[in-house]
Amino acid sequence: MASTRVIAPYVLVLPSFVLAALIVIWPVNELAQLASHSVNRFGQIRDFVGMANFAALLDDPNFIASLWRTGIWTIGVVGGAIICSVPVALVLNEDFYGRDLARVIVMLPWAVSLTMTAIVWRWALSGESGMLNSALLELGVIDQNIQWLAEASTAFPMQILIGILVTIPFTVTIILGGLSSIPDDLYEAAALEGAGRWEQFRHITLPLIAPFLNIALVLNTIYVFNSFPIIWAMTQGGPANSTDILVTYLYKVGFRLGKLGEASAVSLVMFGILLVFTLIYVRLTTAKGAKI
Repeated sequence: MASTRVIAPYVLVLPSFVLAALIVIWPVNELAQLASHSVNRFGQIRDFVGMANFAALLDDPNFIASLWRTGIWTIGVVGGAIICSVPVALVLNEDFYGRDLARVIVMLPWAVSLTMTAIVWRWALSGESGMLNSALLELGVIDQNIQWLAEASTAFPMQILIGILVTIPFTVTIILGGLSSIPDDLYEAAALEGAGRWEQFRHITLPLIAPFLNIALVLNTIYVFNSFPIIWAMTQGGPANSTDILVTYLYKVGFRLGKLGEASAVSLVMFGILLVFTLIYVRLTTAKGAKI
């Protein structure tokens, strides 16, 4: 009986583990095969080249630039979304007239296709007839049209801002879940002790929603790191590859240049980065939990 109790959890988990392993391990194995061989644009595997495809990536300045830009993109969008979502979630958690409607309005961007959102913003940021230029000219903020998407100095920051905008609804949903789990008694007791709103937020709200912030951090990092539509639909990595991130660089290498071996190598690099991030996060979370 005791041995059955020990084995039972592993037996129950085994089917899911096998399925997850097949979903992950098989594609990674196929990518490794492509990345270590010479592959023509039709996907036919030829000679074994070892690490030559990875060496070619390191020799490509566009890959290095895309790698750094991916880090900026991910940190900017994820960090900005969390910073903006916390106050929004705090407001939506309050009891006020029209709260349900306000929640629906905040969630609406999440229901719209990312590609459609990016196309609409591409029109809005048009240097000649865009709504943003028209509004700024009308308000007297600028005296001539700005080519928002024609220069990297303005195009990439705008893409980060749009990335933050479309990430906020999902993040707010997660944080609202955490806020709704906090008992009101804690705030009432803190108020009786003379704690103000800031002290309540710092000592009650923030520690109790920390696990939910961690979930938002991990899921958004994985999602944003691999995000393709915003960059591609707005600039296709231009001008002159100056807004490329790894996923758009991969697309160009694989489908425009036909270098499937190098594209597979980029995929493995991306997989490795996310795997290392996840392992470090799990390690830090486990260590913190052990101390508590």
